[in-house]
Amino acid sequence: MADTAITMTCDFLSLCTGYYRYDEGHQPVFAGVENFAGEVVHPQLWPEDLDYAGKQVVVIGSGATAITLVPAMAETAKHVTMLQRSPTYLVAAPGHNPIANVLRDRLPHRIAGPFVRWLFAIFGLVSYQLCRRRPAMMKSLLLKVARRQLPPGYDMAHLTPRYNPWDQRMCLVKDGDMFTAISDGRASIVTDTIETFTPSGIRLSSGKELPADIVVTATGLQLLPLGGTELIVDGERLDIGEAVSYKGMMLTGVPNLSWTFGYTNASWTLKADLVARYTCRLLNYLDANGYDYIVPLPPTSTERTSFLDLTSGYVQRSADVFPKQGAGPPWRLYQNYLLDYRLLAKGPVDDHVRFGQRTAVEQPAEVSA
Repeated sequence: MADTAITMTCDFLSLCTGYYRYDEGHQPVFAGVENFAGEVVHPQLWPEDLDYAGKQVVVIGSGATAITLVPAMAETAKHVTMLQRSPTYLVAAPGHNPIANVLRDRLPHRIAGPFVRWLFAIFGLVSYQLCRRRPAMMKSLLLKVARRQLPPGYDMAHLTPRYNPWDQRMCLVKDGDMFTAISDGRASIVTDTIETFTPSGIRLSSGKELPADIVVTATGLQLLPLGGTELIVDGERLDIGEAVSYKGMMLTGVPNLSWTFGYTNASWTLKADLVARYTCRLLNYLDANGYDYIVPLPPTSTERTSFLDLTSGYVQRSADVFPKQGAGPPWRLYQNYLLDYRLLAKGPVDDHVRFGQRTAVEQPAEVSA
């Protein structure tokens, strides 16, 4: 049956689409993959009936998806090998934080909730700033902590990235399960590149062959701004890659549109909560003053930088389709909860914007997804 188009109208549009493309991930072309006798699976298209119990599994990748899959599959697989081109910083973290649990048990909920949120927000911010300002010190500390959770003599080259902490995203290892799986011999890490698939596995550039019954290609995601929404303002299609972000949640020149974009260096929901609160404040301001729309104004400076400051491959592949940043606030994305709290929770809603009332000749903005 053919798809049926549905037209919906609204006075204000709030997009909570994240920034990933969910229908497909990044899938490199591997030489000889057609010769492989086993099964090749991408995590975003995971078969419900996939049975890996007692089988040799190779997971290609070193990001959060791979770090999550490897110890989980190693519980029943014969062995799981994580094949990576380059290492990622791995940081063990408890699945249930004992400090938060104690505070929730001993304090009223209305106090414990905000206290825990601020505690972890500040801790994450301090850690991030130390990584950016003292990268050599933090790199040494991160590797030292990881080394203590691995068997004596383990080759730390597999856990030593070529870049500084937070040049790319770090991976949290829930309850240290990845380190435990390696220590128990149920999982291993191989750092190499792929020469070709073979009928029984993968031959590496070093000449070594990894046997595999199942290969999981955790090779990355594709980014997609605004959930793939196309914007048309006053009959003109807007190139999102040419727009400038306003307060990290709106776009210059686009009326009555907010976009929830969380942190890449902290909990996503910290920023999502601030965006939701600001959006409510803005809607109340429009109602109280009799306005129909708000349009963020562009910065006077022509300086533009990338919306995301990570060097990860999946970010760089999509940098051109994301909006840009300006030189300073409110067009600058700081990835800083304290600054965003002051800007979004306490700052004005009428700065560097244009308010107005809709007239009979004005056309509303259009979106299509």
